[in-house]
Amino acid sequence: MDTAGTSVNAGLYDIAERVLPGAGLGGYALPEDIRFVFAEGAGARVTDVDGRQFIDYVGGAGALILGHSPPAVVSAVQEQAARGMHMFGTLNEPAIRLADRLVKDIPCAEKIVYATTGSEATAYAMRLARAYTGKDLILKFEGAYHGNHDYALTSTFPTRLGNDPLGQDDTAGRPAGTRRTMCVAPYNDLGAVERIVRERRDELAGVIVEPVQRIIPAEPEFLKGLRRLCDETGVVMIMDEVVTGFRLAYGGAQAYFDVVPDLASFGKVVGAGGPLAAVAGRADILDLSDPRRKGEPGYVYFNGTLHGNPVAAAATLALLDELARPGVHDALNRYSAQACAASQKVLDRHGVPAIAEHTGSLWQIIFTRGRPRSHADMLAGDSAAMRRLDMQCMKQGLYVLPGVRRFFSLAHGDAELEDSLRALDQACRIVA
Repeated sequence: MDTAGTSVNAGLYDIAERVLPGAGLGGYALPEDIRFVFAEGAGARVTDVDGRQFIDYVGGAGALILGHSPPAVVSAVQEQAARGMHMFGTLNEPAIRLADRLVKDIPCAEKIVYATTGSEATAYAMRLARAYTGKDLILKFEGAYHGNHDYALTSTFPTRLGNDPLGQDDTAGRPAGTRRTMCVAPYNDLGAVERIVRERRDELAGVIVEPVQRIIPAEPEFLKGLRRLCDETGVVMIMDEVVTGFRLAYGGAQAYFDVVPDLASFGKVVGAGGPLAAVAGRADILDLSDPRRKGEPGYVYFNGTLHGNPVAAAATLALLDELARPGVHDALNRYSAQACAASQKVLDRHGVPAIAEHTGSLWQIIFTRGRPRSHADMLAGDSAAMRRLDMQCMKQGLYVLPGVRRFFSLAHGDAELEDSLRALDQACRIVA
């Protein structure tokens, strides 16, 4: 499906090339022969400005668990927008009601504080851990993504192994001082984590972990071991639930894995695709951000123009009502398993050496020898072959970001699966 030469797409990309670096948004710019411009989304499908339709597996980077334009969320947004799209400086009713619900529904939440994005939420969680402990160092895991801020961009996309404990810079322009406040361990390797934590416990404020790192799930004893190790050493355990929160299960990965952290960052589903995120956790830590403490020792500054945005809060409340219905997550995870099993049959039929891997509704087709358990396993795979297949899938009408994890939504059904398998079959014929 070559969209580069079509009229409206081409005209808009002419403008984008002039005004946007790489004619892209953020870190993604599609190759010229497959790029397109969104016009609208409905359910599990998106349509471009030339009328071409794609089955959407990007899902707003995971935020759109109900699919595009779900009626209950659209109605909540319209009603709140008519009353006011933005307030600042004091409370609004949807933000209060959502905070109350999140505290009830998130296992670790005694209180929450709002942020605007998942990146901001992880930065705030790190700041709270440092303030609470009086220490500077945060331990993260090789290949983990915790947002776009200077502290997070350590060994997020490493191209070589052996990054522990110092890590690699992921971006130019990062101050050297931030590099000294982060250290790195291999994922799912509790022995390596224990060695680093015990060696550096006098300077270690927190450990931040994704319960599913890209497409790699934490092993059952890994998160429990981190919890035990943090308890023994007084280190703050931060669970990055920006992706997994309310997606793996209604209570997030905390409920799915039965491990309760000290702090957790949320976004995507919390926000319903709007400008909202949150940090949840222990009251004694979150109370450091109490604005009445300004000027006192230990006060942690939180502030943002869109914190507690009423439209996004109303949208999230409506979304959570839908997710709280009995059996919703079981059905979504069951569909995901069935879709990956069917995709695997297509891959095997064409002799494509890849696996359709998933944890809950997070999934990806990866060219590895088996289920990966660390970033090292992903590096050992054939990333070039993965991108070739993904780009062919795009040309057959599947919206995926080449080489990037993707998502099922509750809007995906039998018709989407049938069309997707047909597209995958054709893509495999081409690349095989």
